[in-house]
Amino acid sequence: MSKNTTRFCYSCDLKDDPKLIAEYKKYHAAGNAWPEITKSIRDAGIVDMQIYLTGNRMFMIMEVDETFNPEKKAEMDANNPKVQEWEQLMWKYQQGLPWAKKGEKWILLEKVFQL
Repeated sequence: MSKNTTRFCYSCDLKDDPKLIAEYKKYHAAGNAWPEITKSIRDAGIVDMQIYLTGNRMFMIMEVDETFNPEKKAEMDANNPKVQEWEQLMWKYQQGLPWAKKGEKWILLEKVFQL
């Protein structure tokens, strides 16, 4: 990515159910995410987003530009009915990490090593 971007990494768990995990992956397969969701991601200053999965643990990597602000993104999402509909749907598949606060999904990861 460009030198003018910042990387954020997050983690969240899926419910440990192969059927639900398969459905979640289908929602996130290329071209399947709702266009309103991908637009809201881009509109927030996120220039690249990738989600990786092992077992039922997910890792999300976001590259953001200088316009990105996590609090502003949260406010934008709270005021976007389509994003709220998507988030409600995703709770069917997701569950908070064991140490997450109630209702908290994606937890910011601490960087502990860099080469």
